[in-house]
Amino acid sequence: QDNPLYELVQSQKKEGPQAHQENQFFLHAALDIVDEELWKTNSMFLKVVDKFNDRCISAFVTATNIKLLLLHDGNKGDDAIKSFFAEVHELYLKVMLNPFFDPNVAISSVTFDTRVRAVARKLL
Repeated sequence: QDNPLYELVQSQKKEGPQAHQENQFFLHAALDIVDEELWKTNSMFLKVVDKFNDRCISAFVTATNIKLLLLHDGNKGDDAIKSFFAEVHELYLKVMLNPFFDPNVAISSVTFDTRVRAVARKLL
């Protein structure tokens, strides 16, 4: 399924609701590209899979085929983005280990959100 499990908007730019919808559209469109890229590599980190305007979309795919996408300005190096994905993946795994969590429902944990925001501030 291509339903978002978690979404974080962390931008210094003031963007309206139309820009937010455009960002969601571009991220959903990138899912097809991610599926194609999966056939070309064994790596979980797919680097930049798509670009539009002045932004890049990087992807990370877990062993269970959960796709983590990051829409960014492209001014951070691959190492910082890979580290971000690795830390978010670890946080995601901790949520999945909770026996009361339903994997088909969006992640609404305040702790998860706080920790992802801290990782984003540190690395992005």
